[in-house]
Amino acid sequence: MDKKVETAVSVNLDSMVNSHEQPFVVIDKNYRIMAVNKAYEKQYGTSNESAIGMTCHQVSHGKDYPCSVDGEECPHEHVFNTGEAKICTHLHCDAEHRMHQVKVSAFPLRSDNNELFLGECIEEITPDINCKPGNNRMVGDSAEFTACIDQLNIAASSDAPVLLQGETGTGKELAAEYIHSHSQRNMNPFQIVDSTVLTESLFESEMFGHVSGAYTGSTGDKQGLFELADGGTIFLDEIGDMPLSQQAKLLRVLETGQYRRVGGKRMRKANVRIICATNRHLWESVIAGGFREDLYYRIACLNVRLPSLRERINDIPILARSLLEGINRSMRCSYRLMADVYDCLKSYSYPGNVRELRNILFIAATHSRNREIDAALIKNVLNNLPHCNAIEADKIDPMNIASSQASLTSGLSGGTNGSTTLKSIEEDHIRDLLNRFNGNRKLVAAALGISERTIYRKLKHMDIR
Repeated sequence: MDKKVETAVSVNLDSMVNSHEQPFVVIDKNYRIMAVNKAYEKQYGTSNESAIGMTCHQVSHGKDYPCSVDGEECPHEHVFNTGEAKICTHLHCDAEHRMHQVKVSAFPLRSDNNELFLGECIEEITPDINCKPGNNRMVGDSAEFTACIDQLNIAASSDAPVLLQGETGTGKELAAEYIHSHSQRNMNPFQIVDSTVLTESLFESEMFGHVSGAYTGSTGDKQGLFELADGGTIFLDEIGDMPLSQQAKLLRVLETGQYRRVGGKRMRKANVRIICATNRHLWESVIAGGFREDLYYRIACLNVRLPSLRERINDIPILARSLLEGINRSMRCSYRLMADVYDCLKSYSYPGNVRELRNILFIAATHSRNREIDAALIKNVLNNLPHCNAIEADKIDPMNIASSQASLTSGLSGGTNGSTTLKSIEEDHIRDLLNRFNGNRKLVAAALGISERTIYRKLKHMDIR
């Protein structure tokens, strides 16, 4: 390129990037950075002079190769191959090597001499500076995932009740945490209630608290979850399974904003936000008489549907890597996904969604001889699933998805006996972690990348004391 023309292009690019408030970068066809703005310099700890000539993946991903090599959706390839704009989400590494999920809006730019460049505006989705690789987080870069994140951000910007609907394993608890952490209540408590485990006798005491002597065996006053969550958020999981009698008590506090402790006389004020989740078709439950219509309208001011994994199958690569990081952390190993594994993982319909993907990776890891997980190993795991691809995506009943978490039979490469199942491997792993952490359920849950409530249910189901 002629020196004068190159200078003119540089001046034009500098003028363009500095007109943006969000981090903005201009990239050429060879992935080389041509210009960045002040916001980009601050976010990625570089200067315009230092960044120019480096590749975009070196700065934002810390890698020597494009993100498409790992199976991610690459906006660079899309723009230069089609000449059309592209919006996707990525995981970027900031100046202090902390991971952030960002929304990338990429579009074609033309210089004065008609040379094609890529312009990227980068908008942060998860500003949590403690978000490190492998932590539980919502990840993905598909259009369906991006649209869902947009809806969660809208929900986070208000204080209205939210109803999260989606199949089992789609990450409704993570979505609720996302809304809370991005809301104005994020410095206050986030309390989780499993609607399936509270009995009639426990419901009021757990939710509203009790005073000393309220009933036989109650010694001392007890704060309820509404009191503990003051100023914060209560997440009611599986709200569709809540009995009608408990629904009436919940409706009363949502309508009046007031409640009493069991056995108490003083009326208390509830300053909490409610987020509910269900894997049921909740309106159908209303029609059938199993769920109160007035409560439905109270909790469904904002309705967000979480897409199933088969609807965002292109998120498999980024999800698989994130889940395997968590598995590596819990097992204190370093399993690796080989390049040929992603097409194989994408071929399955995942009736159990993200949770089932994690189970598949977990069983593959336990059968890996050299800590490498390749397509052949994944195929063996999939072929030994009890439903073995017999479930068609359009015939899955969300009410029965739990069956997909059943045991995986053996027959996997690596030599296991005929009685090996996913359940037995998981139980052995949990027992090992309990021994390692001296029975501390909180530490075991953290190592497994699940909530303490979930590990409690697993221990109860496995009859582990």
